[in-house]
Amino acid sequence: MVGGRRLRPGGGFGRRLDEHETPVGMPPPPAPAPAAGGMVESAVYIQGHRFASPSGLAETYRCLQERDGAMAWIGLYRPDIDQITSLAREFRLHDLAVEDAINAHQRPKLERYGETLFVVLRAARYDDLREEVEFSELHLFIGPGFVVTVRHGEAPDLAAVRRRLETDAQMLAQGPEAVLYAILDQVVDGYAPVVAGLENDIDEIETQVFGGDPNASRRIYGLSREVIEFQRAARPLLTMLDALAAGAGSYGTDEELRRYLRDVTDHLTQVVERVDGFRHLLQNILTVNATLVSQQQNEEMRSLTAASYAQNEELKKVSSWAAILFAPTLIGTVYGMNFVHMPELNWRFGYLFALLLMLLVCGTLYLVFKRRGWL
Repeated sequence: MVGGRRLRPGGGFGRRLDEHETPVGMPPPPAPAPAAGGMVESAVYIQGHRFASPSGLAETYRCLQERDGAMAWIGLYRPDIDQITSLAREFRLHDLAVEDAINAHQRPKLERYGETLFVVLRAARYDDLREEVEFSELHLFIGPGFVVTVRHGEAPDLAAVRRRLETDAQMLAQGPEAVLYAILDQVVDGYAPVVAGLENDIDEIETQVFGGDPNASRRIYGLSREVIEFQRAARPLLTMLDALAAGAGSYGTDEELRRYLRDVTDHLTQVVERVDGFRHLLQNILTVNATLVSQQQNEEMRSLTAASYAQNEELKKVSSWAAILFAPTLIGTVYGMNFVHMPELNWRFGYLFALLLMLLVCGTLYLVFKRRGWL
C-alpha cells in the first residue's frame, strides 16, 4: 500500500495504463533490452518527475552533477565490464559487490556497503509451452541519488515498474527506496503465476501416478527440483524484507513505504508457505508412486510365477510320459538286435516275456509319477 492506495497486482501504483498509453509529460516506454547486452534505459528524476533521458552513462553523470536533489535510475542488461567499472568509479561501488554483479550466479542477499545497498534477487517466470520454471538474476545498487539495476535474464519486467512509478510522482519522489520496494513487489508478484503453474503440474502428476504412467517418476523428480530451486529464490527474501523493515526506522523511511514493505512481505509469506506445501505434497506423491509401482511389480511377479508354475507342471507331465515311453523303447531296442547268441532269443515265451516286462516297467513308472503328482 503506497499513498493510501493498495498496489495493483504486478507492483503497479495508482491507475494501470493501457498497453499503448503514454503518461502525460513522459517519454514513450523504453525499448526491450538489447540482445547483446548493455544499457537499456537511463533517466534522471527530480521530485518524482522525469527531468532527462540520457543516452549514455557519461550524460547521466553530467545531469546528476548539474541538478541538486536529482535521482538517476540506470537500467542495464548483461552489461560489459567497462560499463560496470564506470558505474563503480562514479558511484564508488564496493569491489565485492561489483564482482558479484559481473559474475552473477549469486544467492539472493542484501548487503550494505557504507551508504550503498547491494541487493541480489532471483526472479522466476513460468514457461507454459515447456511447462518449466525459468529463473533469472537481478542485481541492484541503491545509493544516495541513484539506482542501478543489472539484469541477467528476461525477468522481471523493469520497464513496467518504471512506467507505473512514473505515473505516481508522489511515490517516485520518495527516492531510491521507492524504486527498491517497487522492484521487490514486482519480483514477488511475478511468483504468483509460477505458483499457479506448479500447482497445475502437480495436479497433472497426480493423474499420471494413479493412471499408471511409467514416466511419472521422472516428472516428479524434475518438478521437485524446480520447487527446491523456487524455495531457494523466494525464502531468502523473507529475511531480506525483515532486515529492511528493521532498518526502516533508523534510516528514516517513509511510513507509507513501510506499510508497502509489510504488504510485500505478506504476499511473499503466502508464496513461501504454498511452495513449502508443494514440496511436502511432491514427497507424498513420490511415496505413493513408489508404492503403486511396487504393487504393480508384485502383480507382475505373481503372474510370472503362476506362468512358470504352469510351465513346470506341463514339463513334469511331458517328462513323465517321456520316461514311461522310454522303457519299452529301450527293451524293444535291446531285443531288436540281430545277434546270434542272446539270452531268451530261442525261448518259446521270450516274446511274451518282453511284452510283459515293458508293461511292468511302464506301469511302475506311471504309479511312481502319479504318486508324486507329476501326472
